[in-house]
Amino acid sequence: MATAPDMRRLSINQITVRDWSLTETAEGLARHGIGGIGVWLDKVEELGLERSAAMLRAHDLQVSSVCRAGFFTTQSAPGQVSDENRRAIEIARGVGAECLYVVCGGMGEDNDLAGARARALEGLAAMADEAEQAGVRLALEPLHPMMTADRCVVVSIAQALDMVETVGSPAVGIAVDSYNVWWDPQLAASLERAGDRVISYQICDWLVPQPHPVFGRGVPGDGVIDLAGLTRRVDALGYRGPIEVEIFNEDVWSRDPDRVIGQIADRFPSVIAF
Repeated sequence: MATAPDMRRLSINQITVRDWSLTETAEGLARHGIGGIGVWLDKVEELGLERSAAMLRAHDLQVSSVCRAGFFTTQSAPGQVSDENRRAIEIARGVGAECLYVVCGGMGEDNDLAGARARALEGLAAMADEAEQAGVRLALEPLHPMMTADRCVVVSIAQALDMVETVGSPAVGIAVDSYNVWWDPQLAASLERAGDRVISYQICDWLVPQPHPVFGRGVPGDGVIDLAGLTRRVDALGYRGPIEVEIFNEDVWSRDPDRVIGQIADRFPSVIAF
């Protein structure tokens, strides 16, 4: 018999309802009885950090993540903490986020993949020091290999773990995103190796055919990912944190956000149950 998931673990990333402001998103989640939110830096800055933090507290929302920082491979001063990343740490701390997502960045104009990965490691190490001092956890997110050139040179959990172990900071962990890792033949072994270093878990579905290489994420239950099986593996590590739904999709964005949230909430028990 399937085990019903704890609905209190459901969180909605703001990008899923892209056209709503932070206030509109918080109010919408409250209408649907959802207690978790993943926020984006620009939405917080739009409202202001202090007002954002107060509004999130007023709606009793757990901030499952802040998206996103990193992009070390394109920084003009490798190994330094950019003003943008320093501000991202400040925002994550200010809203009391579970973690700050880190995306390392793409190859850059020189097409030097090895060099880009070296710069990513230097940047992560530098940022980890400041995050640790601020009491903020960094969730290093590997992206799907099709995004290597322009978005992220880290493409698997195993590769991300190598970086986390090299940096050696308690402030740095791993983000597991179903869209980015479901294809990996070494996924089970990598998750077992990761253990309690998995500090964030995001889900969406892989649509067939893919409508877009970036904006092709589906509502859970619309695609081919075994989300129940992946959740079972993540939970087996001892992870009991939020399960955050993050969807980039023009078709989803064109729909009524209230209906999108309602559909996700209605499906959550059956899609995640195992």
